[in-house]
Parts: sequence; structure tokens; C-alpha cells
Amino acid sequence: MPATLKVTLGHSSQQGPRPRNEDFVGAVTPEATELKHKGLLAALADGVGGHANGREAAENTVRSLLIDYYATPDTWSVQHSLNTVILSINRWLVSLSQKSRETAGMATTLSALVVRGSRYYLAHVGDTRIYRLRDGEFIRLTQDHTWDHPELNNVLKRAVGLDAHLSVDYSDGDLQVGDVFMLVCDGVWHTLGDTRMQEILEANTTPEDAACDLAMTAVKRGAQDNCTALVLRIDQLPEIDLRDRLDATSKLPLPPRLKSGQVIDGLEVEEVMHESRITMLYRVRRQSDNQQMVLKTLRQEVGDAESVAALIHEEWLARRASETHFPQVINHPERAHLYYLMSWHEGHTLKEMLERGHKFAVPETVQLGMRLLKGIGSLHRLSVVHRDIKPDNLHLDKHGELHVLDLGVAASDGVDEAGNRFSEINNPGTPSYMAPELFGADGSTQKASESSDLYAAGVTLYELLTRKYPYGEIEPFQRPRFGEPVPPTRFRPDIPAWLEAILLKAVARDPAQRFETAEEFMLALEYGANRPLRNPRRMPLAKREPLLMLKLITAGSLVLNLLLIYLLLVK
Repeated sequence: MPATLKVTLGHSSQQGPRPRNEDFVGAVTPEATELKHKGLLAALADGVGGHANGREAAENTVRSLLIDYYATPDTWSVQHSLNTVILSINRWLVSLSQKSRETAGMATTLSALVVRGSRYYLAHVGDTRIYRLRDGEFIRLTQDHTWDHPELNNVLKRAVGLDAHLSVDYSDGDLQVGDVFMLVCDGVWHTLGDTRMQEILEANTTPEDAACDLAMTAVKRGAQDNCTALVLRIDQLPEIDLRDRLDATSKLPLPPRLKSGQVIDGLEVEEVMHESRITMLYRVRRQSDNQQMVLKTLRQEVGDAESVAALIHEEWLARRASETHFPQVINHPERAHLYYLMSWHEGHTLKEMLERGHKFAVPETVQLGMRLLKGIGSLHRLSVVHRDIKPDNLHLDKHGELHVLDLGVAASDGVDEAGNRFSEINNPGTPSYMAPELFGADGSTQKASESSDLYAAGVTLYELLTRKYPYGEIEPFQRPRFGEPVPPTRFRPDIPAWLEAILLKAVARDPAQRFETAEEFMLALEYGANRPLRNPRRMPLAKREPLLMLKLITAGSLVLNLLLIYLLLVK
């Protein structure tokens, strides 16, 4: 049985001389898949001293973090997950503190520790602290957020709920078996000091005993605050997981340029399927079982570290996208070169079908659209944006199944175990399918998002029906101007009004006017004429093209003035 992450933890919280305990500590120790993907989370919060709702702020912050962190997508990095949840909690506390005099100033410190795989991750704000004891070395891993002035050294300058703009400290590092982490409030560390705390950790054999000893000793030594400690010991580290294995794959050599009939790692090349500026796609047959597969690798001349990391990240995303709407990654123990294998499906891309003259009927297009949106929706639930939805990347096999291809430019919050962000292999997107905001049409260039994926899906369905684009074809490096989309019925009058309304909504210039989710888009297609959308009203020219309207007014004024001058001269 493979080794898994094993930890032992203990905690203790003492009220001390205070009228109530404003500290709150908690931890979640998941199992199996959740432990593998999200790790173990421990958190300690200390409500702002003296405030009537300090305890409530601390407890709600820790409880919300422990619950909501595990609800974030597995494709998010630990830091991104923690930051998203903590900032959400901060907004809630700030909003709550503004509602009444009783809740004004409701805030708390927070120190959180995530242990996942062979690494640890910290999130910290305030003056609670996290320490680590390793091989006799005792170090503090966090910095206090208090004012440096001697008279203000106990006054927080950062806390959850203190300000609408919260900055959280994050850090991470490698784990070792035997590491001991300690989360303590200021009542403990301020009273005992680093030397005494280290002595207590080393004197106790279990984390539970150590936590109790820390809190009780602080109270006995005259602590003037609540005293809380959580101690966590790393007992066993897991075997190398998928991300670790993929990282090891990066050290494999790239295969040479292959031709039909050549054999590599027990795979016989049948044909070169596609060649881009950076990548190569081959159809291969595994000699051991005659299974046909697709091999994706890099061209040898572009085997730089960034491209290698991007290919590895693409394989990781492809393994996460396990729905039937995507080719499935195939394990191949004999792999001795840098590539990955996907299932091969006989059929054609929708672009090939268009080029061969296939006329997509309305019912057929609606069904394809619903399958496409199911695939896009499953990606978005993993917090992955495809960024290049188009007929070229949609494959219809001989059984009628639609497969979304090419995650090479897909974006996720992907980072490797060392905290390095993955980059993409290619420049993302194809201009004619890219949403206006990606060109800076609204004055500020935005990143690809779920909305831009849905826009591309709308353009794709529009093209299948009309062989045209709603804003015309856009060439690379072109800076297009977006007016109003051309109604698809101009090119194909048999398109029903309800479908036209859906397509125009999907490709709206303003993201706020589009479908919010793939599920909403899919339901609109499913309901069809039974629950049609309203046809969007045409935007007035003054709002649609303000500069053009100003030019027309100026030109009209000039013509009118010239006419008046002429009439005066004639008289």
C-alpha cells in the first residue's frame, strides 16, 4: 500500500485572566483524495482584544476558512485557494462591522498552515505566530503586523476585518519527517519567549502534551491574555504523487522528429497528424496491444525549460479533465522520452467538416452546442479556461461523440510544487473567436475568462450555421473595432428567431450581456422555442459609436453654417 501523509496534532486554549476566550483554533484532517489534492489545514485566530465581538470574528474566520478552502477547485494553487477564501471572509467582516455600533471594529488575527504532499504553505495576518522545530533548529516563519513605535507595539496594523483592502503574507517550503510546527497566540509567545517554547516542544513526546504545556505554562507565568497553542508533527510523507512524477518527466529527452514506420518506446508511428511552431502530434500504435493513440510532444528546437513546463502542465490538466468530452490521457510505463499519450478517435474536426462542404442543420448545431457547453462547463468547474474554443479544436467521432481538443493554451491557477507558475505553450486564442475585451476594445485589455470561452462557443455555433463570423474575420495582429454583431439570419434566413437571440446574446460585445455560465447557455439551447430569449434591442447609434455620432453632428453643423453663409451672400 502506498505511503500517505501522516501527521499528529494537538491543541489547547486557556481563557487566562480575560473575562472570555477570544481565541479560536481548528484543523481539518481529510483522507484519501481530499488529503492528496488539498492537504491538511490548521488555523488559529485571535479576536481583536477588548472588542465585544472578538470571539465571534475569530471563530467565524477559522470555521469559514476550514470549510470554504476545501470547496475551492483542485486545480487552484494552495495560495490562490487560501487568498480567495480569506479575502472573502475579510469582505464579510468589514461589511458586518459597518452595520451597527455593536459590530463596529470586529476583526481578528489569522495564522493558517496547510500541509500537502511534501510541502507546507502558510497564510498569515496579525500577531499570532507560526514556528517550526527541525533537527534542533527553532525558527519563526511569520512576521508580526504591529506598529514599530514602542507605545504602539501591541497595536495591529493588519487584521482580518480591519480594512477593506487586506494584504496577507504567504510562504511555503519543503517538509521533512519529524518537522514540528507550532501555531500560538500572543498570550503564549509574548509570555514565554522563543527559548522557553522550544524547551517545552522538545520536552514533550506528543503534540497534545506540548500544546497543553505551552498554554498552561503561559497562564502560570502571568499571561495577561488568552493562551492558545496548536502543535503539529510530520510523522510520514507520501510517495511522489502525479505532480512529482510529471516533474520527473521533465528530465526526459525530447524524441527526435519521427516518420511513419519508426518505433519509439514501443510505439510505432503511423502518421504525422499536426505540426505547429512548437508542438508535434503523431498517431501511433502501441506494439504490445495494437492500441492506436495520439502522441504529443515538442519540436526539438524549442525544448526550453518554459515550453517543457508548459507541456507537463498540459498533461496534468488533461488528466484532470476526465470527462468523456475530452481525449483521455493514457499511461505508458515504457515512456523514456518527453511526450504524453491521448486516446485516438476516428472522425473529423468540425472545421474539416465545414471545409468539406457539410451544411450543419439547426437541430444538429443545437445538439453539438449542448455537448460543447457540457465540456466547457466541466473545465470551468475545475477553474480551467480553455482559451481556444473553435471548430478546429472540436472533434466529432464516428459514434457522434464531440471531443474538445488541445489544452495547450488552457489557463488555470497552475503552479508546480516549488511554487513556480506554469506558462502556456502557445499564444492563447485565435483572433476571430476572441472576445472584444481581449483586444482592449473597452479601453483595457482583460485576461481570458469563462466569459470569453462562452463567447468563443457562440462564435463557433454562429460559424457552423453561417460560415461567417459575427464581427467579420479578424486577422492576427489586427486591432479590430467592434460595432454590432451581424444577425445570423442575414446569411441564413432559416435560423429560427429564438436561436438567433441566443447566438446574439452569446457574442455580445459587452461581457455583462452574455451568458454567465456554460449551464445557462446550455439551458437556453435546450429550452429553445419553448422558452425563447428576448431579441436584444439594437443599441442607439449615439451609444454604439459615440465618436461617429460626434463626427456626424460636427459635419451637419458645418454644412448648416455653410448654407447660412451662402444664403446671406446671395441676399
